[in-house]
Amino acid sequence: MRPLQRLVRDQRGRRLPLPPRLVRLYGDLYLPVARSRPYVFSNFVTTLDGVVSLHARGHATGADISGFSARDRMVMGLLRAVADVVVVGSGTLAADPSHVWTPEAICPELGADYGRFRAALGKPGAPLNVIVSGSGALDLRLPVFASGQVQVLILTTSGGARRLARQSLPAAARIRAIHRGAGQIPAHAILRAVLVAQRGRRVLVEGGPRLLADFYRQRLIDELFLTLSAQIAGREEGDGRPSMVMGAHFAPREPLWGSLCDARRGDDQLFLRYALKTAGVSSGDQSVGHAPKRRASTDHPSASRSSH
Repeated sequence: MRPLQRLVRDQRGRRLPLPPRLVRLYGDLYLPVARSRPYVFSNFVTTLDGVVSLHARGHATGADISGFSARDRMVMGLLRAVADVVVVGSGTLAADPSHVWTPEAICPELGADYGRFRAALGKPGAPLNVIVSGSGALDLRLPVFASGQVQVLILTTSGGARRLARQSLPAAARIRAIHRGAGQIPAHAILRAVLVAQRGRRVLVEGGPRLLADFYRQRLIDELFLTLSAQIAGREEGDGRPSMVMGAHFAPREPLWGSLCDARRGDDQLFLRYALKTAGVSSGDQSVGHAPKRRASTDHPSASRSSH
């Protein structure tokens, strides 16, 4: 695996203690210090025409989008290693049911380096995996729940909790009903539950597109890490191929503008990082505020703000 080439340098926040091999492959990594609220970031890979999943049996994961890129896997593992919590929706789990959201699972050849990195950060184990499912239609025999590799928090509705109670709950999994109604669980409720679990200083949201849309709708994403893959996938009407954000419109009335703060190149792929404006969050009472309904500014976010 060859190192990434830095194109735009980001030195906001604190330089993290990457082991030598990760420094060689990725370069320095700086992250803002989470103070009064968690630092929430997302990570996606997309084609040149904005497709994030081919939405076909056996071809529904990001590997088909990245071209099974080792560098993309390396960056995914790095971001999971720095996270306290990885949040995924039930659709993302269904697309890759054998997966566990750890650094080692996505890039096993760098597992020892990720372990040293987490130890240097004072993180004793794997990041908490948070699985979001309003319906509770989950198979608790899947590896993410039953393997014991990670601690898992299932966030669901009261009805979903009753459905899950029909199965045997693995020792590493917990169920928490945080929403009474049917349908999608709001992003602010997810983040509040993460805060209550006291594991939420750095929260990585890996999707899917509808879950991520609500985090963006409520202005809860601080930064986006985006891998741009040199592939044109194409679309046909009704083929179900999603973009990174689905189920919400922002432009032209309330556009979300990002500020490019880091860019690296690996052959034909670009590894981009954008800072975004967020809504205020109070962690003193473990609550998360809704984003105000206002027209988004096109000004770049301040580099000194507290901020995947």
